[in-house]
Amino acid sequence: MTSSTTSSLGQARLGVLGGSGLYAMEGLEKLREIELETPYGSPSDSLRLGSIGDLEVVFLARHGRHHSLTPTEVPYRANLWALRSLGVRWILSVSAVGSLQEGLRPLDMLVPDQFIDRTHQRPLTFFGDGLVAHVTAADPFCPVLSRILADVGESLMPEGRTLHRGGTYLCMEGPAFSTRAESELYRSWGCSVIGMTNHTEARLAREAEMAYSTLAMVTDYDCWHQEHDSVTVEMVIDNLRTNADLAQNIIAMTAQRIGALRPPSAAHHALRHALMTPAAAVPEETRRRTALFTDPYWSKP
Repeated sequence: MTSSTTSSLGQARLGVLGGSGLYAMEGLEKLREIELETPYGSPSDSLRLGSIGDLEVVFLARHGRHHSLTPTEVPYRANLWALRSLGVRWILSVSAVGSLQEGLRPLDMLVPDQFIDRTHQRPLTFFGDGLVAHVTAADPFCPVLSRILADVGESLMPEGRTLHRGGTYLCMEGPAFSTRAESELYRSWGCSVIGMTNHTEARLAREAEMAYSTLAMVTDYDCWHQEHDSVTVEMVIDNLRTNADLAQNIIAMTAQRIGALRPPSAAHHALRHALMTPAAAVPEETRRRTALFTDPYWSKP
């Protein structure tokens, strides 16, 4: 880790992406709202900036505070660009998921370590249009950040509920839930949970050099479990409400630890060897859109 990276982490902020059922973050001090435009359009909502202890935190409701955006409609590139532009270098994502395995019970939580992507209608990169970059995504979640999140979550889980470490998050397009055949297919692949948003965020976060981790809140057994009702919106919302206070506490305590540790991550220099196109060959408009991420490399002699 270079001294410049150390310095930037000292001033860095934490981003929190709230999913279904988590449209605000309690406990933020000195709260103010920021509205901004990005080269990729408007974010899902205004960004709420506050602090937890010595760490500044930026909260964004990925579906909007009134849940007005489907998973496909979420402006992922605008959201991630906006967070990075405000100095975010770590992201905690809170998401509702369905369980694909018997041992992952409704009201349990999971900190996953892998993805399978089944989306097909979303931009998954900031690059293209004359600029090629290939980031490493073998380990799409930051293991350092995930370990901190899992340690905190495990310490706060009430009796009878479990925080699971590791597992594969299957990201589907949505907004409809799975068919039974799809659910059984994903189970046969060994997937742990199914959701509709996080893979897209994680890919973009890696390109934007932000460490990313997920607190996945299990709300249901999708539709594969013959002894349980198929997933409904009512079921999801009821279980999300049950988990809301716990999720808030986990995120708040994790934020305190991040503020104390300021943990470095391989994600913080993901573009170091990823940029394939020489700066002089990149079209001006493309370079302008991506300057937030690329200029620290191209400005060096």
